[in-house]
Amino acid sequence: MIDLSLEIFFEHLRVERGLSEHTIRAYECDLEHFCDFILNRYQAFTLEAEETRKQRIVASLDLLKDVTKNDIRSFLAHVQSSGSSTKTASRKLSALKTVYRFFIRQGLLQKNPVLSLRTPKQRRDLPAVLTVEEVMRLLEAVDGDDPISIRDRALLEVLYSTGMRANESAMLTLSSIDFQSGLIRVLGKRRKERLVPLGSYAIQFLTKYLFIRKELGNPTHNIVFVNARGGPLTTRSIQRIVEKYSRQALPWRDDVSPHTLRHSFATHMLNGGADLRVVQEILGHEQLSTTQIYTHVSIEHLREVYQRAHPHA
Repeated sequence: MIDLSLEIFFEHLRVERGLSEHTIRAYECDLEHFCDFILNRYQAFTLEAEETRKQRIVASLDLLKDVTKNDIRSFLAHVQSSGSSTKTASRKLSALKTVYRFFIRQGLLQKNPVLSLRTPKQRRDLPAVLTVEEVMRLLEAVDGDDPISIRDRALLEVLYSTGMRANESAMLTLSSIDFQSGLIRVLGKRRKERLVPLGSYAIQFLTKYLFIRKELGNPTHNIVFVNARGGPLTTRSIQRIVEKYSRQALPWRDDVSPHTLRHSFATHMLNGGADLRVVQEILGHEQLSTTQIYTHVSIEHLREVYQRAHPHA
């Protein structure tokens, strides 16, 4: 049997494609799900319960060379019939396409059963977006003058001002901020850098925070946002901070996250007349189609305004 160890595949994702550990972990989970399905379908191996997940994956991958197109169709149907969304099924199919392409290029597989399979059609749900008034309530919910409150206000202002992702804000370094030009250098997906403008409010509160940053554990590293002990804030910590102030300021909403601020930033920019490609560049989207969903949000906004304002609406 050919040894199709996933280690070289994961190393390819990590080094050559520059994907984050979070994304690689998602690939691992999707491939594990598929391999478990194939093993159960054919009962090809009897695996001991104490075997680790990675050992099970490596053992299962020996089946990849015998997988058929119908096997994959059955897997996708199983995913959706189990209650998962079309988006989840599409992601799992994308993972399979990536892994098959890789092993075929390596000469370890000869046939690609995924090649002619189409991605399941999915309904594109409009993202959750805050109104301008709701964003203001969220930002102004941070009213303390202690170091933690100053940090939190700076963080929220930066998230809304730039539209950056939570993990991108967690990786911001002191050297990435240029107050003179009003720009911030953001390290995005696949380690691609982009320059993003900082609004005047973000500059004001970020300047105030950096002045007292040393009071939070006297950090010796160059990560911008730190916790009370001086360590870098994690992505999850940033999510908790946004959720904390959302519960205070917007108790009627249960869908507010750092990504909601990103969605709100993009929608408010487009509503204000910004060019779609400018918003695409600021958000770091590789495809314009990814950014275009915000035009639908803007159209919904226009409909609401029309319904309220037109006497014969």
